[in-house]
Amino acid sequence: MNLRRFVVLVALATFATVVRAAETPQVSLLILGKSDQSLSIVNPASLQVVATLPSGPDPHEVIASDDGKFAYISNYGGGTFNTITVVDLVAQKPRPAIDLGALRGPHGLVFAGGKLWFTAEGAKVLGSYDPATQTIDWVLGTGQDRTHMVYVFPGENKLITSNVSSATVTLIEKESSQLRSPGPGGPPRTEWNETVIPVGKGSEGFDVSPDGQELWVANAQDGTISVIDVAAKKVVKTLDANVRGANRLKFTPDGKLAFVSSLGGSDLAVFDRASRKEAKRIKLGHGAAGILMEPDGARAFVACTPDSYVVVIDLKSLEITGKIIAGKNPDGLAWAVRK
Repeated sequence: MNLRRFVVLVALATFATVVRAAETPQVSLLILGKSDQSLSIVNPASLQVVATLPSGPDPHEVIASDDGKFAYISNYGGGTFNTITVVDLVAQKPRPAIDLGALRGPHGLVFAGGKLWFTAEGAKVLGSYDPATQTIDWVLGTGQDRTHMVYVFPGENKLITSNVSSATVTLIEKESSQLRSPGPGGPPRTEWNETVIPVGKGSEGFDVSPDGQELWVANAQDGTISVIDVAAKKVVKTLDANVRGANRLKFTPDGKLAFVSSLGGSDLAVFDRASRKEAKRIKLGHGAAGILMEPDGARAFVACTPDSYVVVIDLKSLEITGKIIAGKNPDGLAWAVRK
């Protein structure tokens, strides 16, 4: 009788686990928890966590593949680790990690053109990984200290990195050389030109305006924002923005506003792009890191790392409309749209 009751209880528990486990939504919000080394898959409609998975050690940034089926997580380790964790979002389980070998300190991530683009801060490089061949197929040195975040333009012919300790950003442009690769009739050799642009101290968070014309860089130590004309490749304005401790900067999808988070303050700073003036300060808690814009322009999500929640901000009213509890000390955020 006791054995039968035990079997029933185990069956009920298993059934309950299956009921509680939800499928990954077609459109998912991904949230990294730094302290508990977790990846939370969140339904953006209900703001509920549908699954929590291991992220690998010291997770900092996350990005999803173009088809929304896989997540890639940089395992930073203060510039010493050398892996990128891979998670199957459909099966909700980790896959074998990407071993970067000597390329230590992976941080910034972008998935574009079927490839994973990453920075490796400890090696002062950025590179690309091809999931189809499971190989690192390109590496380029920056010669700058703490090459941290990366942005890839459409077409993958132009990239930008922020170099925190060098107080610079690097604009990297691809062109076909007149020289030929070795061998008869070899293809034109690809050349990458780098332009190092001085900005403010602690240049970390940055974003490119949706029209591709401007690059705004938040300088954590100076508390300033450097406005760069992308075509001219130079700073055209430095804003005295009072954003010391700035961590991330993101434009709204319409390009009218720029959000700046700070781990050193309680406010999210909002700037008007046209006037280049502060539009609002939104009280968040004790600091913030990752910022993610909803593609349709309705909401923004901001990771309040010290308070272990993610706030939801209505982009019309610029008011907080909700909070998500997902992971301890959240930071990196990303969208996964399954196709």
